[in-house]
Amino acid sequence: MTVHPPQASAPETAPAGDPRPDTEGAEPPEEREQSQEARAAQRELVAHAPGFILDGSSVGGSLVGGAQHGVSGGVARDVFMGRTEIHNHGPASPAAPASGQIPRTLLNGLAEVFVDGPVFEAALARLREERVLVLSGTHATGRHAAALMLLHRLGVPAVHALATETNPAELGARLTSPGGHVLRDLPLSRNRPLRETHLYAARDQLRKADGYLVVTVENSPFLLGATPCAWVPPDTADVLRAHLACRRGADTERLLSLSPVRDFLARGAHRPAEAAEFAGMLAAYDGSADAAARLADFGQAAVEQQCREWLGDPDTSLRDKAFLISLAVFDRAPYALAAELADLLFVHFQRLQHPEQPPDIPVFGLAAGIRLDRARAVGETRDVDTEWGPVPQFTAYFRKEGTPRVLLTEVWTGHPSTRPALVAWLRELARDGRPVVRTRAAAATALLARADLPSAVALLIDGWAVSKSFGPRVTAANTLTLAQLLDAPAVLRLLTQWCTDTHPGRRWTAIRAFGLLAPLRPALTAPALSALAARARAGNSGAAEADNLIQSTALLLSVGVHRGEMLAELVRLLHHDTETVRALALDAFVRACDNAEEGALVEWYADHGMFEADSARDLATLWRTALGDRAHTRGALDALHTWVHVATRRADAEQALLLLLPALVVTADDHKRLRHELHTLRGPDGGPRPPVADRLLDVLAHSGGIRPT
Repeated sequence: MTVHPPQASAPETAPAGDPRPDTEGAEPPEEREQSQEARAAQRELVAHAPGFILDGSSVGGSLVGGAQHGVSGGVARDVFMGRTEIHNHGPASPAAPASGQIPRTLLNGLAEVFVDGPVFEAALARLREERVLVLSGTHATGRHAAALMLLHRLGVPAVHALATETNPAELGARLTSPGGHVLRDLPLSRNRPLRETHLYAARDQLRKADGYLVVTVENSPFLLGATPCAWVPPDTADVLRAHLACRRGADTERLLSLSPVRDFLARGAHRPAEAAEFAGMLAAYDGSADAAARLADFGQAAVEQQCREWLGDPDTSLRDKAFLISLAVFDRAPYALAAELADLLFVHFQRLQHPEQPPDIPVFGLAAGIRLDRARAVGETRDVDTEWGPVPQFTAYFRKEGTPRVLLTEVWTGHPSTRPALVAWLRELARDGRPVVRTRAAAATALLARADLPSAVALLIDGWAVSKSFGPRVTAANTLTLAQLLDAPAVLRLLTQWCTDTHPGRRWTAIRAFGLLAPLRPALTAPALSALAARARAGNSGAAEADNLIQSTALLLSVGVHRGEMLAELVRLLHHDTETVRALALDAFVRACDNAEEGALVEWYADHGMFEADSARDLATLWRTALGDRAHTRGALDALHTWVHVATRRADAEQALLLLLPALVVTADDHKRLRHELHTLRGPDGGPRPPVADRLLDVLAHSGGIRPT
């Protein structure tokens, strides 16, 4: 599917009531534009996007996908640096990935309601014979519960949970206790595969310790030689029956025969957790009309029916419908925002339906509690993050989590006559001075794109992308990023095409979107880099676009366990036959290094990267190349200053630098350049040279292998 609206149509055609097309108030030409730095844009997007889109994915520090990836502490393993392999066999680090015993009460409680499923017995037989089992499957299918129950059925004296950060090569060293061990959702990548040899080593150790291990993973191509057991979840009806038998005993079959229960089961397979939640509600059923209504209201079908009734009810006022839609956009955001901007949407609805009448908005109206109760929503006061720190605010959200996406999809596809007003409203939100408002406008448009991509692109996204103003282009990039997270069709193809589009605005939008997207969807890192390299290969980028290209590529190096893979790809680009591609690799690497924020490349390298031979070699190669390339030497030296300053507050970063430095000295010129920079280095505040620089100078003085130029 190719989505490519006419270049001029979207920005020039504004819906009725739109006070200002996106092309008005344009900023100066691109080369004079002051653009928002990509890392700041990334933080803003993650901070303000609704949780149901990000789905727990987080960036910041070394956190990716909600799991901490990285190893903290001192040097306790083999460390590899470029051409030099340094073995430092220190004591075990106190901050190494730990394990803890899972409470017996938790295991016993789970055993009372657990349902085996179709592959459980075969998995149990494999585990009993082989002592180590890899259980693979898709998200939210009950893999972890199955892993715990496999070990419980073996009758082990205790079950220990291993940290997710455990490196596959270290499995054997972590399995010293007797009993069961479970490693939940082990993150894998090309540079961090789970190999058959890792399982052999684990099996040998488990035999010595009389232990068993179950590793759960997503379906992954990085199981090299390891044959996983594919987990299949149990039937939804069986899950309901097990929970009811535990709570209601003899009433189980009667409850399962209730009409709302039959409807729930007829809607197809449900996730085990959803079935367990419904079982809890069913177990509380007392035969009353209210209890029956609660059962009938459970689930997606009930949400869809409620949204259709809200929007289709002629007795519900336009203002009430505007509030429902605004609350869907600002779900779990401050109530005042939803109410304020609902009245703005009502104005557009009123002009659309009754253009001859001026909008009539009462200054005072119903109390917030009454409005929320009518919308089946609740409010609570909680701390909301701002640029000045947490601030308590009254926030509102629908009782049913799926309501926002269902409601916005229904109004866009089921009531297309509302589109002119919705488009005008979303364009106004995209121009708002508050980051949360702009981001929620992008999130709402992403939902609309998931429902009807061609219309969303033609009416909103393309107009923002080709705008001469910077703000709308950021909104377009955010929208396409969030649309891809929602698995909207054809977005990835659209971004790839726009990377080489003839319009500079579309190119800028796609480049920024790829940079924002990869940290949130690590699997897209490689396609993102390919698209960005293709743009660099085409050349002819203006100054703003070239800087955007560098920043977006640098963002790819913030992707947790995929950083090693990215380093390898950048090294590969160093050998590209196009100079602009080679320059992009070096520019992006230097930009990523020149960052002292939490979770920056220097911290990842000290925590994790220097312990992997491939990552250490590739990073040393990029450092040497950047320092020796005349166009990048100054930037690389500035980035090195940043690493030294980080080392003044982190001992592990200093250790990483001490080990890295000899690998950067190949020629006498290298030695002279680094010695001069370290000798003249001053503190961040202009103070005297930090002591860590003196220790680095000592290492440099004793480094060998220098060849005269």
